[in-house]
Order: sequence, then structure tokens, then C-alpha cells
Amino acid sequence: MQVKRDQDFFWEGIDRGELLVQKCDDCDALRHPPLPRCCVCGSEQWSAAPLSGEGTILAFLESVHPSRRDEEPRCVCLVELPEGLRMISSVLDPENAANGAPVRFEITEYDGQLVPMVRTIGGGQ
Repeated sequence: MQVKRDQDFFWEGIDRGELLVQKCDDCDALRHPPLPRCCVCGSEQWSAAPLSGEGTILAFLESVHPSRRDEEPRCVCLVELPEGLRMISSVLDPENAANGAPVRFEITEYDGQLVPMVRTIGGGQ
């Protein structure tokens, strides 16, 4: 039997179409990225909790790999979620990226794997 990693629940949720975080069973603190212990109370007990899937772009940039360029420029952003967490994601409609723009997470296939990416709310589909 393979030992589970702290982040396995996150990717299993993505495969089911869910955006999940760890929620401490003792103090209810949410945490992302996944960790073995709660950074508030130190508890090792946690449950998976769903996120709203919406947020706001705090900052964004065009990601350029120094030696292996993407065919098309890739826009990466820092998203603040209403649950009080921040996540980094690629932007599906980079032409609409702006600080303060509202976004919604979409589970998208990229390079053969399902990953959460954001699209601006009101942006082109």
C-alpha cells in the first residue's frame, strides 16, 4: 500500500471536480497548501472542506521559463479567496487579468492532468 501524501486529497478532489482545502478538526482553521499539522493549534486531525471557487486577483504576471518557452505566454496570478486563503493559479483568459478582478476556478486539463485554473468573471468564455 502506498503512503498518502499531504496533498493527495486535494488532487483527488480536483479529479472529482471539487476544490478542497484542509480544515483543522480541533480549531476549524483552513490551510493551503496542505500541511501535516495545523499552524494555529498544532493538531494533526483535519478534514477536507470545499471552497467557494471564487476569488479576486491580487497580483499577476506573464510567466516565462528561461529555457523552455511556452507556445503561448502563460499568465499566473495570486488569488485571494473569501475563505481567507490565497492560491496561485494560471489565468485562462489573460487578456482580462487585472489586479482586483473577480475570478472563478475551473478545473481544466493541462498537459494530460486536471488542474485548477481561474477565469475572470465576466471574461470571455
